[in-house]
Amino acid sequence: MTIREIFEKYKTVAVYGMSTNEAKPSHYVPVHLINNGYNVIPINPVATEIAGRKAYKNIMDIQEDIEILNVFRPSEQVLEVVKEAIERKKQRGDIDLIWLQEGIVNDEAKKLAEDFGIEFIQDKCMLREHKNLW
Repeated sequence: MTIREIFEKYKTVAVYGMSTNEAKPSHYVPVHLINNGYNVIPINPVATEIAGRKAYKNIMDIQEDIEILNVFRPSEQVLEVVKEAIERKKQRGDIDLIWLQEGIVNDEAKKLAEDFGIEFIQDKCMLREHKNLW
């Protein structure tokens, strides 16, 4: 599936590590998606609301179906995030794609996700990729 097809097909994006700090990419990248019609669900263990959206402490607390899990966590923490995503997929059947932001790479997590049938993109900025297309 191409990047364009991903943006056209999927509209619900849970953002693992979304920040309350407007100066951080982990805030303004998801806000760009919100401003372009995507349903963004913040995941942040210490915030209750970010960018006017209810924030969740973890993946399992989210009631809505997740199509894309966008990850803003250090590369060494991604494997645990992917394990959580797989556990959710086992229970809920959602999470079609895991997208690691620019600078975040974890090949072990990529293999684990893909072996479980979850598409995986790493080291790409959703904002930059979206702007390149539209």
